[in-house]
Amino acid sequence: MTLEIIGYFLALFVGLVIGTLGGGGSILAVPILVVFFRMEPQNATVYSLFIVGVTSLFGAIQHFKSKLINLLNTLLFGIPAVISISITRLLIVPTIPEKLQLGSLSFEKNTFIMLLFAILMVLASIPMIRGQKEHPGTKKNRPAILVIFGAIIGFISGLVGAGGGFMIIPSLSIFMKVPIKNAIATSIAIIAINSLSGFTAELFTPNLKLNWVILLGFTLIATAGLIIGLKLNHRIQSARLKKGFGIFVLLVGITILVMETLSIR
Repeated sequence: MTLEIIGYFLALFVGLVIGTLGGGGSILAVPILVVFFRMEPQNATVYSLFIVGVTSLFGAIQHFKSKLINLLNTLLFGIPAVISISITRLLIVPTIPEKLQLGSLSFEKNTFIMLLFAILMVLASIPMIRGQKEHPGTKKNRPAILVIFGAIIGFISGLVGAGGGFMIIPSLSIFMKVPIKNAIATSIAIIAINSLSGFTAELFTPNLKLNWVILLGFTLIATAGLIIGLKLNHRIQSARLKKGFGIFVLLVGITILVMETLSIR
């Protein structure tokens, strides 16, 4: 019970991160659900899709009111992502065997999911720590690249339950020359589409059981954190906050990677 209380407290941090940085909620939510609520990693990804999806949807509505979201970019990312994430959850994830063999190494399906998360966390930390430059110019946009990235991010979201904000923001900034504040807002909208689509697809899988008390409680607290994060987003320099969070993500990712690697037989 004590662990669950800590988990609910950390749910506030999940929403805070989404509201402030425009991504990273799933990377935190899944380990929290696994460690503090003792969920299987695969189940935690399902919960994460709902938690991050609903929380991001609330944030997207607020950003839409502030006219920070680019609707075209959202659709270019969102439509292929929805298709990709649905195919992944319905057709690919169920085919992953319970035990995977790689040469002489044998590891569980859940270990495989957590290893993927750890790798994503390490990769996500690099652009955060290095920082991102603004692109105020009016260079030619490349919407086709966004469609491709949308499909790729949808696959990742479906596989590990991640919203993909750590990939969406750099993509918008680099390929569409979107200012960082607008990229964060658009990222939150795309994450809402990706995550809720993945959760909806998951509802069609057999034998799905959800603890709605934990699911709704975590989501409510995360949404409260998001409200705080949205206010901080306007007051704190994004570059400094993103770098600090990047270091945190890197340390957590390395820790999970080491722990899960040691569990491989």
